[in-house]
Amino acid sequence: MATQCRQDSFDFGTVEGRAVVSAFDGGVISSDAGAVLLGATDKAVRLVDRFAACFRDGRNGELIEHTLPTLIGQRLFAMMLGYEDLNDHDKLRHDPVMAVLAGKLKARRKQCAPVAGKSTLSRLEHAPEEGVAFAPQRYHKIGHDAEAIKALFVTLFLEAHAKPPRRMILDLDATDDPLHGHQEGRFFHGYYDCYCYLPLYIMCGRHLLAAKLRRSNIDASAGAREEVARIVAQIRSRWPGVEIWLRADSGFAREDLMAWCEENGVHYVFGLARNDRLVAKIARELKAAEKEYAKTKAPTRRFKDFVWTTLESWSRKRRVIGKAEWTKGEANPRFIVTSLEKGAVAAPILYEDIYCARGDMENRIKECQGDLFADRTPAATMRANQLRLWFASFAYVLMCALRRIALAGTELARATCGSIRLKLLKIGAQITISVRRVKIALASSYPSQELFAFAYARLKRAAA
Repeated sequence: MATQCRQDSFDFGTVEGRAVVSAFDGGVISSDAGAVLLGATDKAVRLVDRFAACFRDGRNGELIEHTLPTLIGQRLFAMMLGYEDLNDHDKLRHDPVMAVLAGKLKARRKQCAPVAGKSTLSRLEHAPEEGVAFAPQRYHKIGHDAEAIKALFVTLFLEAHAKPPRRMILDLDATDDPLHGHQEGRFFHGYYDCYCYLPLYIMCGRHLLAAKLRRSNIDASAGAREEVARIVAQIRSRWPGVEIWLRADSGFAREDLMAWCEENGVHYVFGLARNDRLVAKIARELKAAEKEYAKTKAPTRRFKDFVWTTLESWSRKRRVIGKAEWTKGEANPRFIVTSLEKGAVAAPILYEDIYCARGDMENRIKECQGDLFADRTPAATMRANQLRLWFASFAYVLMCALRRIALAGTELARATCGSIRLKLLKIGAQITISVRRVKIALASSYPSQELFAFAYARLKRAAA
């Protein structure tokens, strides 16, 4: 629990007869000097300026201290450095590395810091959506264009490719965002056993294409068709010949989404919730798997490829693949439904190599929520919490750009955002600001100096 007491120095005993004492009197020092690589990454992909262009700034330019790019960059960089709360910025506003990233070493006014504090950033995160009237304009000078923000995710994804791929697989998933207050749209979710939101994520590999905040009293697929239609249209406007597949668990095997895919030339591979009729369809295969398991005591699988339709909900017959598995002494039947024809991909490959690979998306969501705080949605309104989710999501996109551009072929090429933060960004340094230059004296004992130099060279070439 925080207290109001203050201690100016700390005694840590002795080492070889010498007293070990410490105090917060080191001067202009930062523990986040590696963040200059984040600034170099942003120069390579121009994320901050384009994200800022999705906002409208109605403030009087002669009276403001911090521009929109400064505010937005500050919020993104802080999340990437591990600072989840706006309260952190009352100290971070004086950090010299944050000032360097903002391109602003000192404030115009004597009472201000180079970058903003928590109150100014809070007003940014509560910026209303353009065209939505909910409060007097005098209180909300900054607004945002939600459609432009959503389109920017896809634009950055397209630009990350030197040439269009022959095929891309878009993964869809819903996850829980636990709530601990009385936020707008708060509902109890029985599966997750808590009050939460149910955000929808759409990814292609490590690339994040959409992060949509939703109430939790809905079907997992709610709004997915509209999001997919928007993303597919934007992709095809630039890459008309690319083959697009959707991949998701059984929560997305819904008639409206599957029918839309079939009408628009998009293939899908969705999990299919099992029932007695489906299990009966693979009874022979399950029996064969059981017999083999009895002999070998090793997990055994059989696959059956068949045409199937529901009693009422589906409008047509569709290809279903049943996995008849016997493991740990019991049956483990699973099913998927797909628009791909039998001759396109064999059943075992479609299930084991393609469908099961969707599990990797859960690791990407963990990065967004665990490393970059996408599940921190404490604001009173869903609109403000959606904006918070977008800030965390763009922090993830920028971190992925750092990983893709600067770290390919290194030990951190597949590292999580949290590991990259600890190994590459959290570097102690002394900063000296003179008339001619800003000298960042990095810690001489930093163990990954060669990796830092390699990443720097890559980013310089990318920004050239």
